[in-house]
Amino acid sequence: MTDDKPAPDAPDPTASEVLGAALGGAARRAGLDPATEASTGHVVWRAMGGWRGILESVLPSLSFLVIYTFWQELLPALIVSVGIALVFTIVRLAMRQPASAAIGGLVATGAAAALALWTGRAEDNFVWGFLTNGLYGTAFLVSALIGWPLIGLAVGFLMGEGTKWRGDARKRRVFFWLSLAWAALFALRLLIQLPLYFSGDVTALATTKLIMGLPLFAPLVAVTWLAVRALYPHARK
Repeated sequence: MTDDKPAPDAPDPTASEVLGAALGGAARRAGLDPATEASTGHVVWRAMGGWRGILESVLPSLSFLVIYTFWQELLPALIVSVGIALVFTIVRLAMRQPASAAIGGLVATGAAAALALWTGRAEDNFVWGFLTNGLYGTAFLVSALIGWPLIGLAVGFLMGEGTKWRGDARKRRVFFWLSLAWAALFALRLLIQLPLYFSGDVTALATTKLIMGLPLFAPLVAVTWLAVRALYPHARK
């Protein structure tokens, strides 16, 4: 008769593993899996969410810009902007499609509008964007400087190697510079847009926000994708 010993408990995941899984899962849902054979253009298109994702990202801000520029009325501009975001969210929910991005956009648009209505200052409609850019930029910068770049954590999860990439000097270097590039994107937005905010130039601020949105996001996604694919040439399915 043998003693039945209970199997040892699996070790609890480390903070880096949990964060890597979360980042990797988000990247995979966005179509950014380096192990696939998708073309760079297809990957960038999926990362932007296709036509619907582009419209969800651009139309609320564009409507605010047009209405406020021509009529100089804050309330109508905010109502239309939030209304468009709400319509996109309802459509996704009605069609039972993933609505996390649309809901996130609606919450951000609503929070920004609420602040602008509270203060009565149209430029405060952009404060939420400053906060998110500052948080994202800081996260990418700090993660790179402490040797745990967020790009590496996400890719490590996607490629099934966890944090083993940290033992490869080439991968560490690429992930470091990619994370710095993303940090620089968020910092550049703040560097250019904050002076416009403090000067109260709402039209220029709204225009700059649109120009520094998807037009800068898409090329950096492409660069990140190509750099990561070059690190894992034999992992493609």
